[in-house]
Amino acid sequence: MTTPLTGIAPIAPTPFHQDGTVDYEGMTRVLDCMIDQGVDAICVLANYSEQFLLSDEERAKLTRLCLEHVAGRKPVIVTTSHFSTDIATARAVEAQSLGAAMVMMMPPYHGVGIAPSPKGVFEHFAAVNDAISIPIMVQDAPLSGVTMSVDLLARMAQELENLTYFKIECPFAAEKLAALIEAAGDHILGPFDGEEAVTLLADLDAGATGTMTSAMFPEKIRPIVMEYRAGNVERALEHWQTCLPLINHENRQCGLRACKTVMMEGGVIKSDRVRHPLVPLSARTKDRLLGLARDLDVIALRWGK
Repeated sequence: MTTPLTGIAPIAPTPFHQDGTVDYEGMTRVLDCMIDQGVDAICVLANYSEQFLLSDEERAKLTRLCLEHVAGRKPVIVTTSHFSTDIATARAVEAQSLGAAMVMMMPPYHGVGIAPSPKGVFEHFAAVNDAISIPIMVQDAPLSGVTMSVDLLARMAQELENLTYFKIECPFAAEKLAALIEAAGDHILGPFDGEEAVTLLADLDAGATGTMTSAMFPEKIRPIVMEYRAGNVERALEHWQTCLPLINHENRQCGLRACKTVMMEGGVIKSDRVRHPLVPLSARTKDRLLGLARDLDVIALRWGK
């Protein structure tokens, strides 16, 4: 990337066949659909990609496949999170060698009883920073159970050259984003939010310049960011109000299953299978999801038909 990444960088789902094996051909279709959705970048192997349900072998194969298939058409962000600093570093080095534009990492975590100190978190990110030369996005998410203070995040931004992007999706994300931007200033190239854009307007008010959602309907969410950044705040609000029922249903009722369900309905992938112990959506939740998606005429519902 020659300029800072802004806009929308959705997370690609990992499709599975009905027998639970990875659908690698379906993965290429997901990537092509996302490019046709007009995304600014693509993130792979994140939590919404079911990265915690993939074997090391599957993960390595998917990393290579995604980067080779996208082939520079869009920047690709590879998630490299792991509790082990050595493994997180090796993953980041591999991703860069294969052409990743950026890596994204959560702090090291392994349950509430095995949490690193702030010093350990800093050293974890520092090790990866020293091993690669592409940007790193720090993912500050409740899933980890690791609290990273504004002071710690600001110090990482100021002292670690490649830590220039921050995805803040913790409770009261807007306040944390604003405080982080004030504390670290120009050291932050990309303040992003997440959580399926459910707090996007507040986060844009706080200074966010991008969002990382699912890949379900980024073509409808991206205009919120772009209109806001162009100074058209009321127009951005209108777009957000239009999208909010579907955003809310995905965020509160469906989670990572939503994108797969919509993409299967639209012929992008053949199955919306999730790996156990995750379970499919109920018929009731699925029907509401598809109804809301049809109301917005989302690209994923018709891409493969």
